[in-house]
Amino acid sequence: MKTAERLRAREHWSQRGLSVKEIARLLAVSQSSVSAWVRDIELTVEQRQALLSRNPAFNAQAKGSKTRARRALAERLGYQTDGRAMASARDPEFVAGCMLFWAEGSRERNAVKFTNSDPEMMSFFMGFLRRHFGVSDEMVSVWCNLFADQDQSRRGMEQFWLDTLELPRSSLGKSTVNVYSKYSGKFRKNMLPYGTCRVAVYCTRIVQMLYGAIQELAGFDRPYWATMTRSVPTSMSPY
Repeated sequence: MKTAERLRAREHWSQRGLSVKEIARLLAVSQSSVSAWVRDIELTVEQRQALLSRNPAFNAQAKGSKTRARRALAERLGYQTDGRAMASARDPEFVAGCMLFWAEGSRERNAVKFTNSDPEMMSFFMGFLRRHFGVSDEMVSVWCNLFADQDQSRRGMEQFWLDTLELPRSSLGKSTVNVYSKYSGKFRKNMLPYGTCRVAVYCTRIVQMLYGAIQELAGFDRPYWATMTRSVPTSMSPY
């Protein structure tokens, strides 16, 4: 590590308020190195304002990021409005699919993820996505979660889920296998004969339409679903 350059970079950043680009040019090092050296330094409000005022390009970039964020939020809320409109028809299959996702789906801003051990439920939900949102096979990723005594028949288990969901093997991700603890005696209660399966569709439009439809059907408003920035397990979410 270039210790001397690192110390000088930190001084220029915290005390002089120079930008990463300016520091890199001054010390003849890469901008990525400077970013790594100063990333843990928390600037004061005054220092940030000084940095912005001295660097119009940086200021413009920051404003541009905020503008893009506002547009993206408006787009997600628009998708929720579309979902509310779909829900107003009260199609029985559509209502059932939305309620299943509300109960069993994960909470993510940009992806539909649904996990269960019931083959009929998984088949129904996959059909729901295809018929109401036009989901194609290429949009779907599948993962299996199996148990240690199923490891020998992993390929067969994986194929079972692919057949159930009517998906090609190219949709399949790497399966995980749960290893028994030393206290279980290799005895599994409430056996799941096929393990569990998770399907994922990475599409902001679809998941936000689902959120809008759920709010319309259940009669509540939950703005958090349009703004959350990370995955929230259903069982842990306060929403």
